Amino acid sequence: MIQLSPQGAYSIIQPLIFFIIGIAIYSIIVYNLYRFVATRDIFEINLRQYNRSEHPVISKFLASILYLIEYLIFFPLFLMVWFVVFAVMFIAMSIQDFGTILLISMALVASVRIASYYKQNLARDIAKLVPFALLAVFLIEGATTFNWSQSTELIKQIPAMTDILIYYFAFVFILELILRAIYSISKALSKRDEIK
Repeated sequence: MIQLSPQGAYSIIQPLIFFIIGIAIYSIIVYNLYRFVATRDIFEINLRQYNRSEHPVISKFLASILYLIEYLIFFPLFLMVWFVVFAVMFIAMSIQDFGTILLISMALVASVRIASYYKQNLARDIAKLVPFALLAVFLIEGATTFNWSQSTELIKQIPAMTDILIYYFAFVFILELILRAIYSISKALSKRDEIK
């Protein structure tokens, strides 16, 4: 026999509401953030607007300095944020040891950056694949996959992994500079060919 009551409805609908809100917020965050990380030209700060020099040599020099500032100051911050976002997702799932989580997170960031110089749509697909796959695992496995104590233990390992983090950040930063240089050179050469 069916027995409906406000208390029964509340106890049944409350978890549904939490899951709906959680999935919606998570999806919105992933949607807005993956498009940013997968963009080849991440920064649209355009510090060149502050270059007011009339002299061509000084203008080029200042433009180069401002361009370097964008990538020497802002890119490492960007890299750190995205690495932390991916690492937190993996830590929340507690699927691996901390060294493996660092490796996978940084490899994912680097792969997205490489793909963004090839095809930005590919980079977007990579950047959204893992977060949505983790969401699917969480939904299929249930909330039991999240282990606070194991996640806390993984976070406590961060100081012991500082040297690994430095190497990873340096490598991906240098990789980005190389990709940016290759892209800039190929862009300049294609413009030169168009002029001919």
